[in-house]
Amino acid sequence: MTDLPKPELIITHESDLDGLVSGVLLQRLARRLFEVEVPLLAYHSHAWRQRPLPESAAWVCDLGFDKRLDRPDWLIVDHHEAEAVPQKARLILDPGKSAGLLAYDLCRQHGLESPALDRLVHLNNVADLFLVDDPEFDLANDYASLVKTYQFWNLHALIGGELERLVDHPLLEVMAAKRRIENPLGFEYSRTHVSRLSDAVGYVETIVGNSNLIVHQLLRTQATPYTVLLTLLRRGNATVVASLRSRNGEALKTAVCLQGGGHPNAAGATLPRSVQHIPDAIAYLAKVLNPQPPAPAAAGGLESLFRAGAGAGARAR
Repeated sequence: MTDLPKPELIITHESDLDGLVSGVLLQRLARRLFEVEVPLLAYHSHAWRQRPLPESAAWVCDLGFDKRLDRPDWLIVDHHEAEAVPQKARLILDPGKSAGLLAYDLCRQHGLESPALDRLVHLNNVADLFLVDDPEFDLANDYASLVKTYQFWNLHALIGGELERLVDHPLLEVMAAKRRIENPLGFEYSRTHVSRLSDAVGYVETIVGNSNLIVHQLLRTQATPYTVLLTLLRRGNATVVASLRSRNGEALKTAVCLQGGGHPNAAGATLPRSVQHIPDAIAYLAKVLNPQPPAPAAAGGLESLFRAGAGAGARAR
């Protein structure tokens, strides 16, 4: 028996390996507990925020927790900063663990574990939390790059939904080669193509290589004067996504200004649908990140009215 609600759907993050690992693990757990195949859906963050929630019971992972998810018979497994305190939903939250590791903790409580899953969940945890001091950091990012390169559902179909098949997958050789060859080239290009969005935020142009690792190297070596570095990606549906990185917690604050979210040093935001091209995105970000002070004309107008009133009073006297 279990105290977990029986879900109608399992909903996860479509953008990264952590969403794939946590979503498939929760689907496997639901199969063990309830002997049914619960559908798995995946969303990018912006589409998820726009989605209605007609289900009476659901499990959600790696998509954050906000007030609209605070519903009876909803389970949220997450590691992002929560936007609300749950009153009705069950929230399993730990910023020190990836969503995949939190889901695997639940699986292990019900006898769902294996050496292959141990290995995959560990590497996913290193990549998603960006644990740069882990000796397998580079390999972990090769695993994370699989979803970035081949996309969530393509990779899911390739392994037949069996996460264990990702361990030592032949495509990792491709990721390792791309890292060794592309990243140094990409770093040298990006180092000389950083432009100002605000005093604190710089836009990094990336053309080749793992943008997260390139930006991490720029921050680590203090190659730019900016505390937050931002990259842009235009998806096939013409939406533009901003990815932000920092070293002292500033990335999340900037992402929140853009109606996004994430972790203190690794955050992101989907720009408005009216912004469909990278040059437009750069102009939009520069405007949002540099709010204009009140127009001097307005202040001058009030001062003129005050002086006019004072002069009329003097003449009356």
